[in-house]
Amino acid sequence: AGVRVLYTGDYSREEDRHLRAAELPQFSPDICVIESTYGVQLHQPRHIREKRFTDVIHSTVSQGGRVLIPAFALGRAQELLLILDEYWSSHPELHNVPIYYASPLAKKCMAVYQTYILSMNERIRTQFANSNPFKFKHISPLNSIEEFSDVGPSVVMASPGSLQSGLSRQLFDKWCSEKKNSCVIPGYVIEGTPAKTIINEPKEVTLMNGLMAPLNMQVHYISFSAHADYAQTSTFLKELMPPNIILVHGEANEMGRLKQKLITEFTDGNTKIITPKNCQSVEMYFSSEKMAKTIGRLAEKTPDVGETVSGVLVKKGFTYQIMAPDDLHIFSQLSTANITQRITIPFTGAFGVIKHRLEQIYESVESSTDEESGVPTLRVHDSVTVKQDSDRHISLHWTSDPISDMVSDSIVALVLNISREIPKVVVESEAIKTEEENGKKAEKVIHALLVSLFGDVKLGENGKLMVSVDGNVAHLDKQSGDVESENEGLKERVKTAFRRIQSAVKPIPLSSS
Repeated sequence: AGVRVLYTGDYSREEDRHLRAAELPQFSPDICVIESTYGVQLHQPRHIREKRFTDVIHSTVSQGGRVLIPAFALGRAQELLLILDEYWSSHPELHNVPIYYASPLAKKCMAVYQTYILSMNERIRTQFANSNPFKFKHISPLNSIEEFSDVGPSVVMASPGSLQSGLSRQLFDKWCSEKKNSCVIPGYVIEGTPAKTIINEPKEVTLMNGLMAPLNMQVHYISFSAHADYAQTSTFLKELMPPNIILVHGEANEMGRLKQKLITEFTDGNTKIITPKNCQSVEMYFSSEKMAKTIGRLAEKTPDVGETVSGVLVKKGFTYQIMAPDDLHIFSQLSTANITQRITIPFTGAFGVIKHRLEQIYESVESSTDEESGVPTLRVHDSVTVKQDSDRHISLHWTSDPISDMVSDSIVALVLNISREIPKVVVESEAIKTEEENGKKAEKVIHALLVSLFGDVKLGENGKLMVSVDGNVAHLDKQSGDVESENEGLKERVKTAFRRIQSAVKPIPLSSS
């Protein structure tokens, strides 16, 4: 239908340590499905977040404490490791403090990052010219807590980021009661998880074994989330100006607040904002009208109102153009060609019989002689040439187009019908036949053409023709040309074919004498 849909997924318009910012699409979409994770919240500037992050860690390890960074394996983990490795490189006094990342998945992801350096931002690609920035100098992998020597200050990044289970939860239970320790929450946390709970700094927390323990460690929430905040979302939508916005991937309250604020931003009233629930269907209706532009020779003259413009319709992407066939090779990578067709039919009767029968059907049947071979020829409807190649064969020659193809089909059907009737054929006089007789003969040709086009064509009880194609049936009224069928496609095909047959197979009108 040509409807453009943009689905953002998790996106950020801010470039971070390793990934490029989300690009603005070239075209404005008709529908923008956009995340609303942070609703109307605003992120701190990147340099302030990085300074807070490194200051908290530096201060904690300087006092002999341990730093736990619960993070998910992909995305933020790589960015934070890049920050830590760079900070450690510029601070020699921290070189004796180990940094670990404890996630088997993060280790596998690191191999992907190291391989696809060219997909990173310009900063990473420039560093890669000298050395791989993802081969860290001061950071080591940690497979399990049994391998961890918990002696002295250290920094451990462990998954999962929600602290529900795994190594991050084991280290949290072990370190949460020490005042000199810190926990840095670096990204979005979900309601009901331990990570969300400790941000509010309760006095006690429930350990994995069910016992209660005092929460004495410092908890810092410093968001490095890859999700866009309100400033990014509103700016992004203002630049795109989509008429339909669907908010997804957010808590109901945050989505509702974001919707209300966006409504105040888009005051023109032409923007529709929808906040569906999970698994809720959204139905939208768009006009099926399409616009085509004329180019080349057809565009040289402005057509009058009601004037028909004839050309070749070319579709490229979601654009339509009408051009003259001779302009195809100029404005597109297409070209035109003429197909000359030839068919030979066995025929042992008199050539004059064919002429006589054709004159009863077509108004234009011209006799002549072929200049090269000297054999008799007939020019039918100024489109198809019939040649008597020998006493046993005739041939049809024509340049392929819808009308000529249909005329040739009718001539083939007529010749084959004459061949079957040869024992009974008698060349009739040129006396004028009655309108009823001419009508019957025309009906035979029409029926033969319909059979050649559709295959199964029968006469129904009500006098209508029944055309069956792939289990679909159409009823054709031969008098009015009306077609009835439950299948709209078959209905249009039969109606168009019958109309063209009538224009091609037209009896000679009776004279008044």
